[in-house]
Amino acid sequence: MTVLPPRTAVLTGVLAVSAALALSACGASPDASTGPDDKDAATASTAKAVGGIDALAEAAKKEGTLHAMALPRNWANYGALIDGFEKKYGIKIEVENPNGASQDEINAVTSRKGQDRAPDVLDLGSSFAQSAAQRGLLAPYMVAGFTDIPDAQRDSIARWANDYGGYISFGCDARRVRTCPTSFKDLLKPQYKGQIALNGTPTKSGSAFGAVYAAALASGGSFDDIQPGIDFFAKLKKIGNYTPVPSTPATIAKGETPISIDWDYLNAGYTDAFKSKGLDWTVTVPSDGKFSQYYSQAINTDAPHPAAARLWLEYLYSAEGQNLRLKGYARPALMTAMKKAGTLDKAAAAKLPKVSGTPRFPSEYQQDSAKTSITQNWGDAVSK
Repeated sequence: MTVLPPRTAVLTGVLAVSAALALSACGASPDASTGPDDKDAATASTAKAVGGIDALAEAAKKEGTLHAMALPRNWANYGALIDGFEKKYGIKIEVENPNGASQDEINAVTSRKGQDRAPDVLDLGSSFAQSAAQRGLLAPYMVAGFTDIPDAQRDSIARWANDYGGYISFGCDARRVRTCPTSFKDLLKPQYKGQIALNGTPTKSGSAFGAVYAAALASGGSFDDIQPGIDFFAKLKKIGNYTPVPSTPATIAKGETPISIDWDYLNAGYTDAFKSKGLDWTVTVPSDGKFSQYYSQAINTDAPHPAAARLWLEYLYSAEGQNLRLKGYARPALMTAMKKAGTLDKAAAAKLPKVSGTPRFPSEYQQDSAKTSITQNWGDAVSK
């Protein structure tokens, strides 16, 4: 990823589970999305309904293309996943606006309804997935490993499910920052003036949303009360430590955002990428605000390429796809099940940033309330 897309996150864990809809295949010819027995992929809730994975793959090849948005190659190892899917199935993945945000994907679904340009699949922060589900934008579909995904991380009727996630972390350019922060409390120190950045704004970015939630947890807030997190960033802005410049690999390399609050899998990936450039990028999960969240996968209920959309999800949740996530430092949703099955890449798992404690997940209501508070109060707080 050349520029980091402002995507989504949460404390020792945020997930969502909810969404739902009827399916209608717009933009695809009748035989383009059917298997050998003329079973319609656009209304299939499982691969079995189309005749199995092989039949689904055959229908997807007839469609020939998968249209996606906001999938940067360096985000959670999407580059390897895209290449692997294209090589395995011979289906071209077109990624529009790779540095876009979850809200951009939802906007495209609604504004392009019935068009071939509409995104087939969606990678969304959990709060955005819940919102899309509530609006009837997502199609129910159960991948082969659906029941192995923890209950708290999947919608009961399969309109969306978590795929990968991580913890809010501090990335720090040790060349430019004498002592890297290890807690939110540290960020208030005058030595960090103009150095602290987010990956976008919390009204659009999942990681920025997660950063505010983490700050709230570190400042006396809770899953029910994100306001202390908003107040924390307002204070950072007031004392001059927070910079509104969105953190990206480019701004980090230029020294514009030497401290970046972002998902640990992104910051850990930067450590590898920056080594060759002589940049010492360290990663720490803050001691006083452990907040983890997963990104969810979903299918546009009006996907122009419904078979390819379903096949893509099957690939992402396969052992191959989940281990590729792991190699990109992201924590796969099926990690526990794969460990039990003996299919987990142990070497990749050992390289994950260390975190203690057991993740907890806010409810859908708590996330919705937090999102409303951010929408109503963030602008005034950071612009003062």
